[in-house]
This record gives sequence, structure tokens and C-alpha cells, in this order.
Amino acid sequence: MRRRAAVAIAACLLVALTAACEPTGGGLPDPSRTSDRPAPTDVSEHESGPESPIAYGLQVPRGATQIGPLVRYRSNRLIEAYRPELDAAQAQRDAEQQRRRTEAEANGTPLPPPTPTPTTEPSDDTFNLLDTPPKPDTTISLMRVDGSPTQVVRSMVAQIDTVLPDAGIIRSNISTYCEERDRRITECRVEAEGRTANKRDLKITLSVDPGDIKTRTSPPATNQNPVMELKIEYVGDPRLGQLNRQGDGNVDVPRSVSTRDTSGLIWPRMDEDAPATAPLLNDWREPLGSTLLLSGFQPAFAAVATTKALDADRIASSFAETVNDEPAKDVVEDLNEITTTYIAKGKNGEVAMASYVLSARGYYAMLFYTPPDKK
Repeated sequence: MRRRAAVAIAACLLVALTAACEPTGGGLPDPSRTSDRPAPTDVSEHESGPESPIAYGLQVPRGATQIGPLVRYRSNRLIEAYRPELDAAQAQRDAEQQRRRTEAEANGTPLPPPTPTPTTEPSDDTFNLLDTPPKPDTTISLMRVDGSPTQVVRSMVAQIDTVLPDAGIIRSNISTYCEERDRRITECRVEAEGRTANKRDLKITLSVDPGDIKTRTSPPATNQNPVMELKIEYVGDPRLGQLNRQGDGNVDVPRSVSTRDTSGLIWPRMDEDAPATAPLLNDWREPLGSTLLLSGFQPAFAAVATTKALDADRIASSFAETVNDEPAKDVVEDLNEITTTYIAKGKNGEVAMASYVLSARGYYAMLFYTPPDKK
């Protein structure tokens, strides 16, 4: 059934991306040379507007736009919790296949050895042998801030405070979460951990990148706007987190914030986006035939769309392999999407995570990099 679902999804994909990007060479643009400035990036077909659901009641806030799909994957804790069941199911399947092979040989009609067939279809769900494969427990949303950054950040803070009422969130002053230089915001980060009303133990992390205030240059494909990465992790008992999930999103989060911010901080204006040739993600180079939808300097991420499924998968796997040539792999079939996630840890502690997402909207590679000092 899951294989048929994968084929059905692949058959209905409608992707019309034809733009290509040059290999990265490095260096930021010269502001005096206006002809070098990248044209505004139009990714409207890959956008999700305000109030689009993310997870546990959290939504895309007004004044922001989600770019690309949600990245939904299983944490290592969840995988390890269900690994004994998976190992047992695989052993039972292997024993059954061997029994059939032995019987066929005894009857004089040996079965042909299995031969792998090249295919562009994604693999089956890693836990497809289980009657009920565990659902993803981690979700990441990548967003571009199109409205007032202060209002957007405060709206997200208010949402987090509503979902985790005992986390000690401060709504009225963004300086609690934002670093500044001469009152200009250089970055914002909110980390909250607590329990929801329906007793889900969560960790929520919101990171905001306004761009490089020294060069007044924003990350590629941001249209000189700040970008946000929102990560929601279930951190309670992995098995308990799979039970009674129907009410997880039954939270009425605030749509806006009316009270005045008391921080007095200023969001710096960016003159232009860095070109596609700017270094990203540990000097990762965007391959030809792909379209960069959104990126961030801090935290380091990139959302990429391709016209071919195989290209998106190769981008994701090859990026992870730049840190470790044997990344861990997990495949999730859920919510009419198939997500293949590669996670690689380097010797120095850096982490490269990449998800290939196959959905009805297109083929995506969602890349994330955590340097050693940011673990």
C-alpha cells in the first residue's frame, strides 16, 4: 500500500522549475555595481501563507511566509525506541523469505536471486514492516519575514508562550531574545521547553537572521528580508508521544500582538541579497539545475527545489556526505509526503542534516548545518 502511495504521489507532481544557478565561487557583491545585484527571487508557487499550520497549534504568523515544505522527521531517540520491533519484524521477514526459497529449491524450482532495479521512486518507509510506523516527532519550518520583523517575532513569541505556558516566555521585550550592536539587531533566538495543555513535553527553538549588518547584505533568495527557522521537538517518552495525538493542535494561538514592544531595538536594513555564488552551509555549492528558494547565514540552512526527484535526493545525500560519508538515513511516509532524511555527524562535532521531500507541490532538498561550536 505504501509503495502504491509513493507511486501515486510521484505521478501527480506538477513542477515547473527551469531556473539554474551558477556554481558557487565565493565573495559578496559590490554595492556600487548595480548590474551585479540579483533580481528579486519569485518563489510564490512554493509559499504557504499566514496561519498555515506547523505543529502543536503553532502557525505561520501574519507578516511571514513559509517557503518550501515542512521538514518532518524522526529523532534518533524515536528511531532507537522502535528499533527492537523493527529488527524483529525484519528477522521474521527474512526467515519467511528463506523458508520459501528452501521449499522452492526442494521442489526443483529455485527462486531467482533478487536483483535491484534502478528507480527514481523514494524508498519505502523505514518502519513499513510495522503495522503502525512511528510518526515524526520533529518539525522544522523555514520562513521569510515580509512584514514588520518586530511584530512577527513577538507574534511567534506569543504563540510559543501559549503552547508552553510554563516556559517563562517574556512577550513585551524582544531584547530578551535578540542580540544587538548599536541597537541594530544581529540575531534573535528563542529556546523554550515545557509541557503543553495536553501534557506533551516539547522543546521549541526560534532563530531569526536579519542578514549581515557589516556588509548590509542578506542571505541569497531572501529579498533583503529577515528569515526564520522554527524547530519543534517532542522530548518526552518517545512511545508515549505516539499515543492520542489527535488533540495536539487544539490550541488557540494569538494571531497578532497589540501591546507596544519596549526594547527600542532596530532591525537593520539590507541593501541587497548575496548572490547564489555566496558561500553557504559550510561552503556548500548549489548545483546546476536547482532553484534556491530561501537561505540563512545564521542558522545555516538552504531550501532548494529541483525538476527531477533524483536530483533533490542527490543534493540531500551528497550534502550530508560532506561531513560524514555514511550518514544515517530514515524514510517517512506521512501526510501525503515522503521525506528521506540524512543526518551526518563529523569528527569535530559538526552536524549536517538534509531532507529530500517528495510532495504534490514538487521535489525539495532542505539542508541544515550546525558547526562544532553551535551544537
